[in-house]
Amino acid sequence: MALLAGSSSAASNDLPVLPDGARLEATRFDLLPGWAADDLRPAFDAFLKSCRALVAEELPQRVGTPSSAALKSVCEQALLRVPPQGAAEIRTFFESAFVPYRVVPESGSGFLTAYYEPEVEGSLSPSRAFPVPLLARPVDLVTFAPGEPRPPGIDQGLAAARRLPDGRFVSFPDRAAIEDGALEAERLELVWLKDAVDLFMVHVQGSTRVRLPDGQVLRFTYAGRNGHPYTSIGKVIVSEGHMDLETMTLAKLTGWLRENRLAARRIMRLNRSYIFFARNDALPSSSGPIGGSGVPLTPHRSIAVDRTIWSYGLPFFLDAKLPLPGGGDEAVRRLMIAQDTGTAIVGPARADYFMGSGDEAGIRAGLVRHPMDFVVLWPVAR
Repeated sequence: MALLAGSSSAASNDLPVLPDGARLEATRFDLLPGWAADDLRPAFDAFLKSCRALVAEELPQRVGTPSSAALKSVCEQALLRVPPQGAAEIRTFFESAFVPYRVVPESGSGFLTAYYEPEVEGSLSPSRAFPVPLLARPVDLVTFAPGEPRPPGIDQGLAAARRLPDGRFVSFPDRAAIEDGALEAERLELVWLKDAVDLFMVHVQGSTRVRLPDGQVLRFTYAGRNGHPYTSIGKVIVSEGHMDLETMTLAKLTGWLRENRLAARRIMRLNRSYIFFARNDALPSSSGPIGGSGVPLTPHRSIAVDRTIWSYGLPFFLDAKLPLPGGGDEAVRRLMIAQDTGTAIVGPARADYFMGSGDEAGIRAGLVRHPMDFVVLWPVAR
């Protein structure tokens, strides 16, 4: 690992350590295409959510890289500006409190995907129509922070383990074992869904809205995972020749899984990672789901990043051309806030864009696998 960064007299000398081959290039706000045209007020509102949690020292759902003292100081300044100021004043705030650095990975460009909060049908009791349970977090599941030494007998590649009554740790059951009933005796069922494909997609997205037969909608947010490595089933399906990567979309992927149930079951089990959830009745319907940072996500302003490199709350400016459902694409140049993370989000210039909730957001999210220009706004040391 080596620190490779451009220099700036205004920037903090607390720049992050990037993987070998990646670097930071100092730039200026007036050199960022689209910066001047972006309405920063929604990004500022999202940033304030992170700042409140950061200043209050609230624990995130998924522990990541600690925030710098400079970011905490900037957050304190931002919170003094509540109620939110005008667009021009907010722009001045970001330009004075941060220095932009282009994040250049070894490949030369960043990579952007997108995700959303699905809404699926479900029931509070099992039936032939709803046979597949969404599970709560087991009480004996222990999650390890990035870089934390694993207990004896636990592989360093595992992110969590089961603590036995005698204090020893063992590997937690993987997806196949859980599907075969390894946790049945613990009565962890929160709600039942219509099939394994819906469950798997809820796992991939990390949150869901479940519409009950009476029309009531319940919210379920990420509560942990079993710690086993994540495997992209999309890559497996492509490698086995079932679908081309260039034409794959989320809709085509879910369609293929439902049309090929035996192969789908085998392939989905190759992803040994398994996600647990918590019911959250406090979230209003207008709010996004809770991200890894512990704050509600904001559509089109929240991103998931690699939590081993970037801390929650950091602003990023991204520049990408994203596809439209009806064909063509649109330039997306906007300020985003790091408020989530994901097992598949690995690398300094890797981000997952939160599209919002529901089917329309899902259609858009499923189209995104695109290069991007990725710029981190690094807080000024004061």
